[in-house]
Amino acid sequence: MMKLFLRINISERKRMALKKSWAEKMLTKKESKIKRIDFDFADIPAGSIMFIATPKIIEDYTKQIPKGKNITLKTMRKDLAIANNSDYTCPVTTGIFLRIVAEANYEKYLQNKSLKGIAPFWRVIEPDSPLGKKLSFGKDFIIQQRDIEGKIS
Repeated sequence: MMKLFLRINISERKRMALKKSWAEKMLTKKESKIKRIDFDFADIPAGSIMFIATPKIIEDYTKQIPKGKNITLKTMRKDLAIANNSDYTCPVTTGIFLRIVAEANYEKYLQNKSLKGIAPFWRVIEPDSPLGKKLSFGKDFIIQQRDIEGKIS
């Protein structure tokens, strides 16, 4: 019985040690991709050309959104697809990468107590969206930043 407990404890410690921080996830070495979709996927019909971004690309996009302007996730995906000669941008990875950007930049904000150099993820993430509800810091920060900037859509 004791050996089993130790094994579980050791494997739990290993799992915890392998977990990357949000900042580490931002530094992924994976490159963006463009691929043809062979089957219908989410809102993307078979035969379409799909762009798969990176967290850095998503972060750079958010930094270009003017203060006081909110962009929908759909608009961001469309803009990225056009900029990368594709029909669509992957909805799954875009959501994952946008969360990585939000979590990493919020951590940076907490460390510096300043918005200087922070990617304004609140201009894309809707507070009551599924992604907004998943954020570790909750939706209040997004609402607060949107109120400070003024809602211009």
